[in-house]
Amino acid sequence: MEDRLNPEARASNPMRRLIPPCLMLWCLAFLTACVPTRVTQDPIRAYVLDLYEGTATMESPHARSSKLPTFLVTVPEPAPGFESPRMIYVKIPYELNSFAASQWVETPARMLAPVIVRKLENSALWSAVVQMPTSVRGDFRLDIDHVALAQEFLQQPSRVRLALRAQLTTIRDPGVIGTRSFEVWEEAPSEDAYGGVLAAQRAVRRLLDELMAWLNRCVHGNQAQPC
Repeated sequence: MEDRLNPEARASNPMRRLIPPCLMLWCLAFLTACVPTRVTQDPIRAYVLDLYEGTATMESPHARSSKLPTFLVTVPEPAPGFESPRMIYVKIPYELNSFAASQWVETPARMLAPVIVRKLENSALWSAVVQMPTSVRGDFRLDIDHVALAQEFLQQPSRVRLALRAQLTTIRDPGVIGTRSFEVWEEAPSEDAYGGVLAAQRAVRRLLDELMAWLNRCVHGNQAQPC
């Protein structure tokens, strides 16, 4: 015989009456916990490295002699820890951090490539400046690696450090002419990410001036002096 409660037994069972409301409250609490909380985040601000401030325009190209060498520029390679567009800062020596709401539009190394090409073109020391990869056979090739760009909060005011290594190679008669490491610091006008952006622009201009002077000495200077 089936073991069933009669209607009177079901009506008189208090646990039977309590289960549905308790179950509904438990389900409501569970579903509420599962609904994701909306967190308002600041928009990500993206910045570029550029050689020219404000509305300054690039110099008009000079007449180039065909006797001048053709210059090839490879895409710069980043240093370890600088392979992404993250805007890096340092508060503790050897520890890299990044700003949450600010970043570069591209890795600093890749942003340097067109800037270097423009700087070389404006020098009028080369018949042509070509960014690799290319089928053009040049006379010299510039390789740049270990590019690092960071805002250092190790002192007040904070400073931006830009560093890279450059290697100049002859192509027609293959051989390394010279290799040199460059490193510059520029003080930030404010203790935030945008202050670092402004300092980075100055650091790029200063380092490229040093790089151009070195290249000019290596290619057009006194060959008796080491490059």
